[in-house]
This record gives sequence, C-alpha cells and structure tokens, in this order.
Amino acid sequence: MLLNSPASPSARDVVQSLGASRIREVANAGIGMEGVLPFWFGEPDQETPAFIRDAAKQALDAGDTFYTHNFGIAPLREAIANYVSALHGQLDVNRVAVTSSGVSALMLLSQLIINPGDRVVAVTPLWPNLVEIPKILGADVVKVPLRFGQTWELDVQQLLDALTPGTRAVLLNSPNNPTGWVIAKEQQETILAHCRRHGIWILADDVYERLVYDDPSGIPGTAGKPACAPSFLDLAHPEDRIVSANSFSKSWLMTGWRLGWVVAPEPMMADLGKLIEYNTSCAPGFAQRAGIVAVERGDEIIAHTVERYRAARDFLHARLNAMPGITAPKSKGAMYLFFRVDGAGAADTLALCKRLVVEARLGLAPGSAFGPEGEGYIRWCFASSLERLEDGAQRLERFLTR
Repeated sequence: MLLNSPASPSARDVVQSLGASRIREVANAGIGMEGVLPFWFGEPDQETPAFIRDAAKQALDAGDTFYTHNFGIAPLREAIANYVSALHGQLDVNRVAVTSSGVSALMLLSQLIINPGDRVVAVTPLWPNLVEIPKILGADVVKVPLRFGQTWELDVQQLLDALTPGTRAVLLNSPNNPTGWVIAKEQQETILAHCRRHGIWILADDVYERLVYDDPSGIPGTAGKPACAPSFLDLAHPEDRIVSANSFSKSWLMTGWRLGWVVAPEPMMADLGKLIEYNTSCAPGFAQRAGIVAVERGDEIIAHTVERYRAARDFLHARLNAMPGITAPKSKGAMYLFFRVDGAGAADTLALCKRLVVEARLGLAPGSAFGPEGEGYIRWCFASSLERLEDGAQRLERFLTR
C-alpha cells in the first residue's frame, strides 16, 4: 500500500453539488421500454420541415464542413438581425452572435456577465439548466417563485424586493418553462426601470417567445408585426444591461440541430467572441445554412405550430382538470402544462413519475426537476397530436383511479 496516496479523483466541489437533471432520470428509466408515451422533454412530435433539412443537405453536398466565424456566417447573422428587428424594433447585426444551441447561448451570456460570488435572482419554477449555470460559475442564486392559480403569475413587488442594490443579474424566462407563464409588458417596464436604477443585468431567455396563445396583454401581432410575447428587447436602449438568448429549437421544430443566437450590447461583443472561441469556436456551417431558410421562410411553420399547440393545450387542460386530484392552470405560452397533483405520491414527484413510466407507460417530467418549489407538480409537454394526448390522458386517469 502506498503511503500518503492522493484522494480519489473528483470534480470541483461546486460541480459535485449540482443537481442532476431529474427529467433525464425519468427519461433514462423509460427510454427503450416498450410502449412508453414520452411527454417528458420539451420537444415536438414532428420532425424538422423538409425545406430546412434540404438546405443543410445542400450545404453538406457543397462541402460546407469547415470552421466559420466565431459569431456565425454573415448571411445568418443578417437574417437573425432582420427577424429580431421585425419583432422588436431595429437591431444592428453587430449585436448578434450565432451559438451552438440555446443552452450554449445561456452559458455564454452567463459567463459574460456573472462573476464568482455574485448574487443572481431567478424567477422560478425554471428549467434547471438556467438555475444551475450561475452556480457552475460560482454565483449565489436567489429564487422568487411564481404564484399558482388559474394561471401562473408573478408578484412583481416580491421580485423587486429581491433585486436589492448589489444584485448582479436577474434571470427571466418568458414564456416560461415549465409553467407557461408570460410576463406582461407593464411588468417588464417596472422591472427594467428598477434594474436601470441599480445597475442590474437582465438575462432574458426568449426561446419560447413565438409560442404564445391568448394572453390578454397585447401579444397578438398588430400592424403587420408577427405575434410574439412581450420582450425586454421591445423596451431596451442599446446601452441597457440586457442580454437575450434564443434558439431555433422550438419555433422551427429544430431541437436536434443545436443552433441558437444571442443579442448583447455592442461594446461586449469582442469579449463574447473570446468566450465563443473557448467554448465551441463556432456553430456548424451546414446547420447555419438551415437556420437561414428557417428564419427567412419559417413564419408559416410558426403560425401552424401555434394553432396546433393552442388546440393541444386547450384539450389537455380540460382533460386534466376533469380528473380527481389534479388542478391544471392554463398556460399562456410555451408548450407545457404544469399541474398540481394531490394525494399519495404528490410529495415525491420524481418517484411518482418513475411509477408512471413503469405502471402506466406514461413519460412525464417531475416538478421537483424545476426546483424544490416545483414539488407537488408535474410537467406535461403538449407539443403533440390530440390522439397521443388522449392516449396519455387515459393512461394517467387509469393510474389515478387505481
């Protein structure tokens, strides 16, 4: 035996303290199991449209397999700038960078603005990746929970009270994963004014901004403007401490392509370029070519998807609320219902969802995956056909009656 032998290899303390994805834990228990209906991931049941796939094939056939600019190819950056300008007002292309996925966009922006030891506030329940990223960087995350009711809602004053002087950033995902909450423009104006006074960064996760339904806060497109959730980019000045992350995954049915983008103040772009280089260098060129046609020709896809998801949301909302022991608020956006489950098993939704996989062949996401405040709730991704949703509802109903 060696004397003074070193301890066994281990990751940094902060990495060891991270929570593993409980969504993945449930999915891993069910993947490969025969007859499971999977609604656990935020993913549509339809493949990427053919014209987008064809653009990538053509790029590959043309030999587009080399490195690109850190910020992405110029035609895609210009297409994104035009797209964002149509939604939120004029945006200079020099503030746009392409990323290798939406989650990469969130990591890059967090690396850009968050220091070790910083105080960061997050509105929760929230997709676990966005909560854990600041922790990886050594920040302290303070949570402000949404309020459960007929719809999920934000207590703005509670958030402002948490945004104390010295807070570095606030993390806001609207439309929200998992609850479907959508922030109102008036709330954004209040939050932005507060953050301007105290020099607080706003990191906006805008991935679901096109997936909005019947929110009364003025979401539907007017005067030729496409329908879109309220965005801080609507209100921002170029010098504001606002950064936005977005993705091709949800609006254009491109989850597996791992392609996204960021909008940041122009003076920070050179430093952002360094971070892209040291993280991924660049996004694949052939995927970026697919991104161009998605942005330029994809509004018809988005319109069809929104109508399809609205019908799916309404159907599943009614089915769930008809079941004993379930209360499902109506989501205003995104692609999920985050519903409360009463009775046995509700105190441990991870165990409950694992039982659903084994006993009902139904794959749902446990509320505890989105933080302790999500315990007692379950997330169901309704980006699916009504037939599959009805099959899943019947399985849940039979499980609950047993």
